[in-house]
Amino acid sequence: MRIGLLIGVMSCATIASAEPPPSRDNVIAEMRPYNGPSQQGVDCSTLDRKTMCGYQGWFSCPGDGADLGWKHYGRQGRFDPGTCCFDLWPDTSELADEEKFATPFRHRDGRTAYVFSSYREPTVLRHFRWMREYGIDGVFVQRFAVATVGGRELRHVNTVLAHCREGANREGRAYALMYDLSGLGEAKIDQVIDDWRLLVDRMRLGRDPADKAYLQHRGRPVVAVWGIGFNDGRKYTLAECRRLVEFLRHDKTYGNNCVMLGVPTGWRTLDRDSMPEPALHEIIAAADIVSPWTVGRYGPDGIARHAERHWQPDIAWCREHGKDYVPVVFPGFSWHNLKPESPSKQIPRLKGEFLWRQYAELRRAGATMAYLAMFDEIDEGTAIFKCTNDPPTGTSTFITYEGLPSDHYLWMVGEAAKMIRGETSLRNTQPVRNTSSPSQ
Repeated sequence: MRIGLLIGVMSCATIASAEPPPSRDNVIAEMRPYNGPSQQGVDCSTLDRKTMCGYQGWFSCPGDGADLGWKHYGRQGRFDPGTCCFDLWPDTSELADEEKFATPFRHRDGRTAYVFSSYREPTVLRHFRWMREYGIDGVFVQRFAVATVGGRELRHVNTVLAHCREGANREGRAYALMYDLSGLGEAKIDQVIDDWRLLVDRMRLGRDPADKAYLQHRGRPVVAVWGIGFNDGRKYTLAECRRLVEFLRHDKTYGNNCVMLGVPTGWRTLDRDSMPEPALHEIIAAADIVSPWTVGRYGPDGIARHAERHWQPDIAWCREHGKDYVPVVFPGFSWHNLKPESPSKQIPRLKGEFLWRQYAELRRAGATMAYLAMFDEIDEGTAIFKCTNDPPTGTSTFITYEGLPSDHYLWMVGEAAKMIRGETSLRNTQPVRNTSSPSQ
């Protein structure tokens, strides 16, 4: 998911192995329903009063088993200082040895810098444990449509989805699938339809009684589709999107889902980043939940104005038309290493104040749900999971958490979730943290 020109799943160069890819049939044969433990935690029967994060899960490393090389780490076919595509360096200090992958980068004191792989189960389970520890409700697991065709790519997204399913069940969190249509070609919507059939048939996604963590809303499993109605030259059409939504809602075998749409900021007025097509409103009318994308659409000085011009009238429109509304918030933005022409810290975090002000305006506008972009998106500098203030030095420039503890944003989002749920009163500035325990 991208600001401006949206870049899909292959935005960062994949330095792939010469190993032959697994066959698609073999990958499909490995798909299974859930058969692990499940702990009671958040109420997975509703999206209301929830703060959900986006979970990209697209990182891989040589030797992690995915056979995809430095996926979403390298750029231009390389991964070394000067050729990387992310701006925040993950904090790997808590990871076990088998979760850490050495890189050509070095810290200031000469130590080797390590990264993680989303393909490794212990790491994903650790992320869900953090969600439980800090009071974050769960995630929308990103599934790029273009990554559901080839054997290696399909195996990766299936594996990450299975890890998230297990993590959510073990830690009492909620999860739901979010298709991202970015990069999808013309007349390719059937790839998404076929993939959903596959997930239902093989993994019983959203329909498995043993999988108690899959998010439901208004009595139906939630399936999100992101990337409908943007005016950035996408090749798939609104007519194709309408067909996909109607399939997910009404198909006799694979339908009866609660469909959430990721749409442009200007969806209601059909301007700004939106296609000026009334057909977009017809698609929204066929769905259940509206979630406008806002990453990069405003900076610290524009939050109140955005709330007045968009969140408040959007919520009123949705109430009038019987739709639920899930606004998007983000902690800051930086993609200098991916787009060198863009400045580092393009939208500053202000030590958490930028994100907290958004939550306060959401609460003031009457929002009862929120989508945080993102849990693990280091590429665009929107991550809230643990990142280091001691990144590698050299020709690649990394941003930091401005001296805040590496878990500060996990804690803060947990506090904001209490405000969205109505458990705490509206606060215009972020609370002062009691550092005596991780969730306080």
